[in-house]
Parts: sequence; C-alpha cells; structure tokens
Amino acid sequence: MFFIASKTIGFFLMPTNFACSLLVLGILLAKTRFSTLAHRLSYTAIIALIIMAFSPLGHIILLPLEERITRPANIANLKAPDGIIVLGGSIDTIVTKARGSIAINESGERLTQIVELARRFPKARIVFSGGSGKILSKNMSESDAARSFFTQMGLSPDRLVFEGKSQNTWQNARYTKDLLKPTSEQRWLLVTSAFHMPRSLGCFRSIGMNVIPWPVDYRTRGYSDIYRFFDRASEGWKRVDIGVREWIGLLAYRLSGRINSFFPHQATRSGSTAVN
Repeated sequence: MFFIASKTIGFFLMPTNFACSLLVLGILLAKTRFSTLAHRLSYTAIIALIIMAFSPLGHIILLPLEERITRPANIANLKAPDGIIVLGGSIDTIVTKARGSIAINESGERLTQIVELARRFPKARIVFSGGSGKILSKNMSESDAARSFFTQMGLSPDRLVFEGKSQNTWQNARYTKDLLKPTSEQRWLLVTSAFHMPRSLGCFRSIGMNVIPWPVDYRTRGYSDIYRFFDRASEGWKRVDIGVREWIGLLAYRLSGRINSFFPHQATRSGSTAVN
C-alpha cells in the first residue's frame, strides 16, 4: 500500500507534472465562467516551467543532498569490507526486456563502480538489491538484468548475491538484511547515487545494519553550480524533479518511521561513520 500510494501521490507532486496539470486545467477552464482563474493557472504554469527549465533551481535543490554524505576520508587505507551493497535504479528494465540487451540509464555509475570496487576488494561479496520499482510493468526485476551485467563483466558468480523483491529504498534495506543476516562486526559498503545516499543510509542504519557510504552518480560539480544555468529545458526539468522527489521521499520516510531523522547526516567518531 505504501509503495502504490508513494508512486501515485509522487507522480502528481513532481514539479513538472504539477505544472503541466495546472496548464491542462487552465486550458479546460478557459471557455467557462472561470476563465480568469484559467488564465492565472496557465500563466503560472508556463512561468514555473520556464524557471525550472533554465534557472539553476535544479542544482540548488540537489546540492544539499549530494553534499550531505561523503566517502571515507582515507580511501587508500580503507579496510577491506565484508561486502559491497549496490541499490537498484540503474537499469531500464522495460527497454532491457524489449531489446534483449541491458539498457543502463543515467545512474549507470552504480553498476560500473561495483566492477571497480570488486577488483579493489577481491574477497568482498557483491550484493545487488533491486526488484521492480514500477506499478504497471513488473515483468522483469533489476536483479535479473544485473546478474547478466556482472557476469559479462567477469565477476565470479560465487561472489554475487541478488535481492530481487524490493520496490523501494526501505525494502532494499530490510530485505537485504534478511538475506545476508549480517553480524555487528561486519562492514559493508553501500553504493548508490549521491543525491539518494542520505535516505538510503538512514534506512540501513535504522534497521541496525553497519554500512559505509560510497556515493556515486553525482549530478552537480559542487556549490559553484548554484550560478550555472541550463542550456536545455529537459535537463533543468529533470534535475528539479529528481531533487524534489528525493526531498519528498525523506519527509515521507521520516513521517512513517523508516528513518530516524528527516535529513540523516554523517559524523565520524573514533574512525567509524555514524548517521543520526
């Protein structure tokens, strides 16, 4: 129920979808006695779409998310982890199923980074967590495609573990823990997009699993991007939607008790990483 509600409500809360809905409503009301309201809705929607398309708004929304959690400070001396967990979201399962070839989306660095980490830590287990995050199309899980990808990249099947039931971040954490049954002494790297790391890390820590953040797939260069305008409307709209969706996700997860604070943060104490 939470999954369906989050997807349905989330669709209409996306800024570009909301603005388009206002525009459609304005068009429908234009020839009625609410024509004045219709004009205001239409103008508001058009202005909002233009601002989201070209202004640095998308960067401004994403930057706090991407800057919140960092990788371990001394990577060169990082102790080898027991395993590496990568969250789904990097494979277009619809295109993959239709074409018979793995279609990697904009978050593909989640997968390519695993190949590098697997070589750096040859004894670490590789855990992919991802089922189907779509309501209408569930004919293939990301885990199925990831299995083929890692095999093609030469990773030994003996190292690979797949969790293919999860439909959201909370389930990623819960089902992965149930599958691995980790001990308190074990150390696991958690790989996901930088903007998604606060919510992801918050979920894993809230269920008592010791993970070390390894953010990838950055969409911004740093705080200098608050002055950088977009030259393509589609890029601006995409950044705004991604950022707002993540902030809404943080709020929903906090209100539902899935994370322990609205904006989980990183604090280092005695060489360990903690999230509050």
